[in-house]
Amino acid sequence: MKRLYLLVTLLLYVGICPAQTVRRVLYPTITVSDLDRVLPFYTDVLPFQLLGIRTVQGPALTRLFALSSSNVSARIATLQLGVDTLELMDFTQPSTARPIPFDSRSNDGWFQHIAIVVRDMDQAYSQLRQRKVTHISTGPQTLPAYIPAAAGVRAFYFRDPDGHSLELISFPPGKGKPVWQLPGDPLFLGIDHTAIGSEDTDTSLAFYRDLLGLTVGGSSENYGPEQEHLNQVYGARLMISGLTTGAGLGIELLDYVAPPGGRPYPAQSRATDLWHWHTTLLVSRLDELLSRIKKQNYTLISPGIVPLDGLGIAARRGLLVRDPDGHALLLCE
Repeated sequence: MKRLYLLVTLLLYVGICPAQTVRRVLYPTITVSDLDRVLPFYTDVLPFQLLGIRTVQGPALTRLFALSSSNVSARIATLQLGVDTLELMDFTQPSTARPIPFDSRSNDGWFQHIAIVVRDMDQAYSQLRQRKVTHISTGPQTLPAYIPAAAGVRAFYFRDPDGHSLELISFPPGKGKPVWQLPGDPLFLGIDHTAIGSEDTDTSLAFYRDLLGLTVGGSSENYGPEQEHLNQVYGARLMISGLTTGAGLGIELLDYVAPPGGRPYPAQSRATDLWHWHTTLLVSRLDELLSRIKKQNYTLISPGIVPLDGLGIAARRGLLVRDPDGHALLLCE
């Protein structure tokens, strides 16, 4: 009887707990206006290594991004920092990129950044100052002791030439991944996570945790003058939830409890818009996942599962979907 009880309990547990559909968060991709103009910022101002540039075109690209033009082509640069990857995507056809709104703020729905880990914040910031980068933050901020999960973390927001938000972050001993604490590392270490705006944490978790199977690795409620100076949002109070597969990049949800007024992700957005990012996730059981996406009425960008042959993606097939706030994800297997 005891064995039967344990078996029933195990079956119930398996039935109510989501499987880890996402195997790994691979890398973010950013749409840029002109690859030749923007790329030097990442390789000269920042120390990303250029692994290669590829040109992709054809029906698979058109279907994946649901673009109306029959002559779609893009140049994609693959960059590496440490062991982490970032892609820059420049649509050469159609070249109809709409710019990021000039008055964008960190609590707007289209906000997304990557957090670049540095060993020494003052030294890294000094290098960026010498290159006259565009600030979002007033300067590096050290988060205070009254925010236990983030106490001692230092961060700085800035922009690339197209206006995309980026973050430098450094972790004190005992915080962050152990890999960020190894002695003798270079100044710029890698990418810790990509952060995205969330209108409501619970709604976002229904997508990322319950549908995709990511795990909440930690959470924090951040507020105070340091947070205001970091985000350049007066009165900022936000719930932060870190999502992970247990390895690789994380995804961080930024839910602004205050102030009100953050604008939603623009309707009718396209991959050619400069506010477009997509994060590539390696998943299992893509057919089953697509069925659940449709059943739960999430917004698909792709018309369905698309073969990825010729696109330079290390996967056989995939699809683009939007999360509840409009952020794009490339799910592939």
